[in-house]
Amino acid sequence: MTAAKPASRPHVPHFSSGPCAKRPGWNPDNLKDAALGRSHRAKVGKAKLKLAIELTREVLEVPADYKIGIVPASDTGAVEMALWSLLGARPVTTLAWESFGEGWVSDIVKELKLKDVTKLNAAYGEIPDLSKVDPASDVVFTWNGTTSGVRVPNADWISATREGLTICDATSAAFAQPLDFAKLDVVTFSWQKALGGEAAHGMLILSPRAVERLETYKPAWPLPKIFRLTKGGKLNQGIFEGETINTPSMLCVEDYLDALNWAKSIGGLKALIARADANTKALADWKAKTPWIDFLAKDPAIRSNTSVCLKFTDPAITSLPADAQADFCKKLVALVEKENAGFDFAYYRDAPAGLRIWCGATVEAKDVELLTQWIDWAFAETKAALPKAA
Repeated sequence: MTAAKPASRPHVPHFSSGPCAKRPGWNPDNLKDAALGRSHRAKVGKAKLKLAIELTREVLEVPADYKIGIVPASDTGAVEMALWSLLGARPVTTLAWESFGEGWVSDIVKELKLKDVTKLNAAYGEIPDLSKVDPASDVVFTWNGTTSGVRVPNADWISATREGLTICDATSAAFAQPLDFAKLDVVTFSWQKALGGEAAHGMLILSPRAVERLETYKPAWPLPKIFRLTKGGKLNQGIFEGETINTPSMLCVEDYLDALNWAKSIGGLKALIARADANTKALADWKAKTPWIDFLAKDPAIRSNTSVCLKFTDPAITSLPADAQADFCKKLVALVEKENAGFDFAYYRDAPAGLRIWCGATVEAKDVELLTQWIDWAFAETKAALPKAA
C-alpha cells in the first residue's frame, strides 16, 4: 500500500551539513556592495576583511585577547595550519569518534610522523572517555563530530591548569553551541557551516598560550607558505588584521559579512543556539512518535544540535546486509529530493547508513517538521518496494 504524499513542502528544502542553508531571507542582492574587481589589499578590501574579523569576535563572543585570522582552504586549512605549526613540542592526545577526527589523527601520525601520540577513539554514536585526556599533552579534537552527530558535552574535562594546548576543530559547532574559550587554545571553523556562508576560507582563533607556543617553538619540518603564522620569530599580526596569506574571494567575504550581520540582528550567539536547539527538538518530537527511527547518539548529553544523525530501527531494514541498508537510505533520500522536498540529508559516506539532517540556525524549525513528513512518506514507499521474504 502506498502512502499519501504530504500537502506542503519545506519553504527552503536545504538540509546539507556543508555547505549549509543560507540564512532566512537571503538573496543575491544582499551582496551588491561586494568589493568585486578590487584588490583585497586595497583600502576597501582590507576594511571588509577586518570587519569580518571584528564581527566574528562580537557574534561568537571571542575573548578580546584572542587572535582571529582568515586563512586559506576552509576549516581543513585552518586545522592543518595549527597541526603543522604547533605540534611536536610535547606529547599529543587525539580524540576521534568520526571521520574528520580520524583524518586529523592520520595526519598527525602518518604525515607529521609524531611518535608520542595517545589515541582515544570511539565508535560512531559514542564518544571516548574524556577523563583519560592527559593535561600535560597537546589535545586535538572536534567539538562536534559532523559525520556522527556526537559532540563533547562541555569543556569540563579540559584542565584549567593544563600544560598542553587544546586544538579544537569547531566547524559545525561554532555559532550553534557554546564554546568555552577559556579551555580552548586553537579554534577553527569555516564560513559555509553554521552561518551558511560560502566556501574556501577558514577561521583560525588563537589564545595567548597558542601565540606563545608559535613564538617560542620551531617545528622540525619545513612549512609551506600558506601555513606560516610567524615572521622573524614573531606572530604575523597582519593575518589577524585582515591581511590574508592568499587572495580571498571578496564575494565570499561579503556573504560572510551578510551572515554575521543577520546573526547580530536576531540577537547574536544566544539566539543562534536557540534556533539550532529548536530545529533539533523538531526531530526529537518526530522521533518520539516514530518507531522506526532513532538518534545515532543515544546519550542526549553528547547529541549534536547541528549535524543530527539518525538510524533506522525497523527490523525489516536492520536485518538487511550493510550494502542493502545503504541502498535503502539512498532510495529514500532520492524520493524526497525528486519531490523537491529536501536535499542532501543522507548519511556521510564513511558513517553507518542512515540520515543526517542539518539543524543549524539558518534552518527554520517549520521546514524541519515538513521534512519529517516527507521522510515518513518516502520510508513507507521505499519499504513497500523491498523484496518480500521467501
